[in-house]
Amino acid sequence: MADNLYLSLWFPTFDAEEILPKMVAVMRQFTFSAIEPGVTYVAVQPLNWSEASVLERRFTPPAGPGEAAEAVAEFAHEDFAISFEAYWDLWMPDERGAEWHKHPEKVAFIAHGKRFDEGIYTDSGHIEIDFGLDFPFLYEEMELAEDDEDKVRWNVAKLIDFTQKIEKNVNLTGRVLWSESEDNLAQKLIARLQRVQ
Repeated sequence: MADNLYLSLWFPTFDAEEILPKMVAVMRQFTFSAIEPGVTYVAVQPLNWSEASVLERRFTPPAGPGEAAEAVAEFAHEDFAISFEAYWDLWMPDERGAEWHKHPEKVAFIAHGKRFDEGIYTDSGHIEIDFGLDFPFLYEEMELAEDDEDKVRWNVAKLIDFTQKIEKNVNLTGRVLWSESEDNLAQKLIARLQRVQ
């Protein structure tokens, strides 16, 4: 069964004036989709997730990380969360599992102010990246044909490359790649890669 896949990031400090520069630095490590090359949507959430958004904006064409951050600069407060949506290209099979194509898949980048939702950042990260369902990286339920093994390996390599770029180029104090299930995600990824080698 597929679970949502997340990357949580923590920084030495995350004061209000640092929220957007650090978000932009993280998004600059991301390989945007060739079809949707930039940020497509941004939303601002005050206080906690049960409150209504105070701003939602779609970007057509997609905006660069800096431009998207400028659009919400007045809302960079410690009791707000700011979400950015973008897409990256992953190999996906069609409904029959017969033909594989690179397909734009949504990724959400969420900055949690330190006082947002009673300090949710302590568990979820100052910045939390929601990759959506983990199946493009695991395909646990599928027996892959030999020609498709490289495509799954390519998806996993793209995920690992992104996390390594963040670690190398953004000043972090911690990062955790995790999924909603109790299973160890790293072990699942390793097990899947061993099956396709």
